Amino acid sequence: MESNKLIPFHLAIPVNELNETAGFYKDVLGCKEGRSSDKWMDLNFFGHQLVLHISGDKRNEKVNGINPVDGHNVPVPHFGVVLSIDDWHILEKKLISANYKFLIEPYIRFKGEPGEQATMFLYDPSGNALEFKAFRDIGMLFAK
Repeated sequence: MESNKLIPFHLAIPVNELNETAGFYKDVLGCKEGRSSDKWMDLNFFGHQLVLHISGDKRNEKVNGINPVDGHNVPVPHFGVVLSIDDWHILEKKLISANYKFLIEPYIRFKGEPGEQATMFLYDPSGNALEFKAFRDIGMLFAK
């Protein structure tokens, strides 16, 4: 099913504890808090609904696997968003100035090919891998 109208996704992820992880999403990434309890929290994750759920599974940068992509080891699983190129650069500068540790440093992937994109990977404080990417031409999002 394809639609031209983007509807926000809902993603619930496990976290080791709520305050530090929520602080990362709110203070570093700029997400706004929605409904919450002492066990979970809704966040506006770039227009999408992200829910942090306290889990007994201590993750701490636990990756189930890696996939080699463009010379880098991409963590599996991971999630993230596609930003405008301007917003991507703003976030990149914010993370660099905060001395945030990247799993994969910001760079241009597939340079000169269809689907060329800016990308960067990092972990949240609970070990969930995130990717932020941007395309100069959003029409290349699904280019082969």
